[in-house]
Amino acid sequence: MEEKVQQCVCINFCFCLGKIGAGMYKMLQAAFGESCLSRSKTFEWYSHFKNGRRSFEDDPRPGRPYTSHNEEIVARVREIIHTDQCLTIEEVAEDIETALGTCQKILTEELQMKHVSAKFVLRLLTAEQKDDRVSICTDLRE
Repeated sequence: MEEKVQQCVCINFCFCLGKIGAGMYKMLQAAFGESCLSRSKTFEWYSHFKNGRRSFEDDPRPGRPYTSHNEEIVARVREIIHTDQCLTIEEVAEDIETALGTCQKILTEELQMKHVSAKFVLRLLTAEQKDDRVSICTDLRE
């Protein structure tokens, strides 16, 4: 991101010197090499500065906020799965009113679960669960 801002500063500098777009793009390629902005982006930024823009940062973009994957949602998914482990990902996603991919990501990455024989189970046992298994096995052995 820092490099993009540096390139925008260079584009603004070239604009102030009166360079035209094609020459400016060649200079950016020579200075930044492979990480140079594309030709269309270079001309787009040149146009912004020509129209009076002074900021080097991108404009904020409208769109859906990133709220579908937060701690509250993860806790709700955990609660739903612990209540009924035989639910499908589609049913869980429908219950929490979120996208299927988000629900799947929460189950697999956040909660470390995988789908085994129609149940969601933990991939990794906690230290307490491992100790419980060891104590149960030693009791059965005796």
